[in-house]
Amino acid sequence: MSSVMWFRRDLRVRDNPALRAALDDGAAAVLFVVDPRIWDGAGDARRAWLAANLRALDERLDGRLVVRLGDPVEVVPAVATEIDATSVHVSAETTPYGRRRDKQVTRALGEVPLVATGSPYAVGPGLVRNGSGAPYQVFTPFSRAWREHGWAQPAATPRSPELLILDSDTHATELLDGALDSAPAGMPAAGEDAAWRRWRHFRDDLMTRYAKDRNNPAVDGTSRLSPYLHLGVVHPRSLLAEVGDGAGTSRFETEIAWREFYADVLWHSPDSAWHDLKPALGQMHYDEPEEAIESWRTGTTGFPIVDAGMRQLIHEGWMHNRVRMITASFLTKDLHVWWPVGARHFLDLLIDGDVASNNHGWQWVAGTGTDASPYFRVFNPITQGLKFDPAGDYVRRWIPELDHLPGAAAHEPWKSDVGYEQDYPVRIVDHATERVESLERYRVAREAQV
Repeated sequence: MSSVMWFRRDLRVRDNPALRAALDDGAAAVLFVVDPRIWDGAGDARRAWLAANLRALDERLDGRLVVRLGDPVEVVPAVATEIDATSVHVSAETTPYGRRRDKQVTRALGEVPLVATGSPYAVGPGLVRNGSGAPYQVFTPFSRAWREHGWAQPAATPRSPELLILDSDTHATELLDGALDSAPAGMPAAGEDAAWRRWRHFRDDLMTRYAKDRNNPAVDGTSRLSPYLHLGVVHPRSLLAEVGDGAGTSRFETEIAWREFYADVLWHSPDSAWHDLKPALGQMHYDEPEEAIESWRTGTTGFPIVDAGMRQLIHEGWMHNRVRMITASFLTKDLHVWWPVGARHFLDLLIDGDVASNNHGWQWVAGTGTDASPYFRVFNPITQGLKFDPAGDYVRRWIPELDHLPGAAAHEPWKSDVGYEQDYPVRIVDHATERVESLERYRVAREAQV
């Protein structure tokens, strides 16, 4: 007997119940399919991060990872036929596209079952419900129920797995090799070992300060594990099993719960991936200021904390979470742009760009998502910068045009006689004016719903 282990968002050997299930069915071919629908829509950073982690997984599997290019509906059944497989194993997919794809693959496999074991989450989407059996709409009660539900212990790591040898698609390997050449300069080390090193450094050295430091983008105060979680290089259940009960652990668990909450929201409302979750702002008037949007994308808006974040995104394929909220608020509230424009840009560049977390995070800021009344929360990019980067270190790190301004002065170059001597751009809008405009548009949209 033989089986196929089809890797997707679970690029690891440790704590991978789907891999164990495949090996229980006999010798396994370990497969990754480069899906053009996903590959073609990804930016350089996302492709490079995927390629680097696939290379690391291949090394972990003694060079046995089979990489094929094409539509999984065709590739997976072809590989199953090639080895006369009696089963194909996966971790359950939860995104709208993934669920549709897996149904199509199941039909194409015919009598060979597609067996789903586990998911990318500690608690699979759809499992946490309120007393009436309905899904939660608000995070806080979800997080309480999520903790009460609990999660399984990590699965045992297979020892000396019996893996079949198959050829990879030359074109697929060339695509992955080419992607690595375009990796962002600040991309972290890939693979399971790197993920576990980062986790243990965070747990042992940074966790006690996490609640205090996590909002300061200038310090190494967050776990930086989201890129690994996105591709399943490490499973959240594995982290929760080691988190302990010291200072900062409850806050870290809450951040894991936010990720799982957004996955649950998307599970129950798949249209919310690219449409407003709540219809209250359906009549909102949005703008399409192309020059301003380009200034936002390139980090040249004239607002230092916004520009620093957007430049970090370009350089690292990652952005600090507090700054994600600030930059999202600037696009949606100061430039009056509909949130999917920003969400698509983030997904193009972010190496941790998860559609559930990213897009519902954008909706939370934009006022169309899970929060009860967040539209009134218009982030002031100046005060946010002064509060969360009080010494100006984060701004100076990413904006060399402001590296001559000491301390908090980097956040307000317009107040310095020499603030613009290194050609930093002037502000493209007046925040106070645009805040008033945003709230007025909100009022009109709400009244139109009555």
